Amino acid sequence: MTDASRPTTEITLLGRGYVIACPPEQQDKLERAARYLDRAMGGIHSQNNLLGTERIAIMAALNIAHELLEALDAQRASESSLDALSTRLERALADTPQR
Repeated sequence: MTDASRPTTEITLLGRGYVIACPPEQQDKLERAARYLDRAMGGIHSQNNLLGTERIAIMAALNIAHELLEALDAQRASESSLDALSTRLERALADTPQR
């Protein structure tokens, strides 16, 4: 049974439609995420079209989670680098004689 008062959006993954509950203000983000997931699933499916949809979805989810973790690690490393540069700059400015 569906709740007619809840806004929904239809997405397509590997040619199959799914109706997802989604507030209207989040619809664009959901559709973008669905396109990304569909491309990831399509890539896996093209390499082995004997795999079932569930296995393809799990493999795509693991690949996307890996991408996310790599991006988070890179962001943390960049932030750490910026913190170190900021500290060096503050020390250099503190050591500079005042005029």
